[in-house]
Amino acid sequence: MDAANVHNKLILAVVQEDDYDATVSELNQNGFFVTMLSSTGGFWKKKNITIMLGVEESRLPQAMDILKRCAGKRKQTVYSSVSMPAAGQYAAAMPSIPMNMEFGGVTVFVLDLERLEKF
Repeated sequence: MDAANVHNKLILAVVQEDDYDATVSELNQNGFFVTMLSSTGGFWKKKNITIMLGVEESRLPQAMDILKRCAGKRKQTVYSSVSMPAAGQYAAAMPSIPMNMEFGGVTVFVLDLERLEKF
């Protein structure tokens, strides 16, 4: 096996379903090949994608940066309608309130990889 092409780290990244397409695309464009597994979160029971990739230790920071940028937590402003009891005919005139919400998030496991072979 060529010493310059040794994959000695295994990344397991649990990505939310909404983020996996852009994340995998960015990883592929940067020369990372991934295997995707469908998974489900234990707390919210939402669909996730677990991405597995073997990387050289020298490229680990680059892969981690892509994961953080494409699938990491981010704040987004959403607008919520004010609910008032007995609003009746004035309900349409109630303003929306901007709220900062946190979306996304990726859980990353980095493991030592003894051997990786492709046949």
